[in-house]
Amino acid sequence: MSTEFQEPIAPACVRQALREINKAGLNALGEKGKANPDAVVTLKAKTVCEGQFRNLTYIRALAPVVVDEPPHLLGEDTAPNPSEALLAALGACLAVGVHANATSRGIQLTKLELHIEGDINVTAVWGTGDLDENKPLGFTAIRVKFDVETLSPLLTAELDELLQHAKKWSPVANTMMRPVALDCALL
Repeated sequence: MSTEFQEPIAPACVRQALREINKAGLNALGEKGKANPDAVVTLKAKTVCEGQFRNLTYIRALAPVVVDEPPHLLGEDTAPNPSEALLAALGACLAVGVHANATSRGIQLTKLELHIEGDINVTAVWGTGDLDENKPLGFTAIRVKFDVETLSPLLTAELDELLQHAKKWSPVANTMMRPVALDCALL
């Protein structure tokens, strides 16, 4: 099942660069990474079930991230479901990478939109449905289409190289493309 998006209506004659990233700050972060290439940061989150399938995830001092399920999956449809939230995280991470690398290369973006869709078999119903051990769980394919425009013209090959570079160095994309140790235990 895919979701159709309405294209926003904006004046075609206005081409402005996206809100800029602080290039000096970006360079400083890059130098910090080069100076300590083995550094690992531990990110933390706390998820609290509100009831039914609505969950609140608390990160830093931010407002909670709400995750729910749609009615056909017995939820209240108040927020994206966990798999949709994963697609959102992937899209945001790839967009951050494209924007950061464009900034680093002196490319001014005027438009950066990612259209993401993924194929997932949900018949296991969280372990209560079809429990065929041979069934692949999770996404089996994810497609990301980039709609990118720049202030100054770029060759298609240059733009594609920028996108592939962002994919290669995306923490979320890499998490999805390789095995990750996952430990679940009682507190």
